[in-house]
Amino acid sequence: MNKQQFLIDAGLEVQTLELWVEQRWLIPDETAHEISFSDTDVARAHLIRDLKGDFGVNDEGIDVILHLVDQLHGLRRAFEQLHKDIASPPR
Repeated sequence: MNKQQFLIDAGLEVQTLELWVEQRWLIPDETAHEISFSDTDVARAHLIRDLKGDFGVNDEGIDVILHLVDQLHGLRRAFEQLHKDIASPPR
């Protein structure tokens, strides 16, 4: 999705988005002419907004939490691949 649609879906202001991209909390796909966002980016923006607003987590805490979430998703993908490899018959 384009930047404008992302801002609407995520409920963010342009300045907030620019800051979060600068902090690398959100990493959009970039081409020579535009940037685009995924539904995962929208969910991540909602998580950041909730952590900052509802739970009062500071920027350093957001960094740690996002790093842990990324590790968790990486481990999940690794376990899914391991499960597929184990389930596949040997050749």
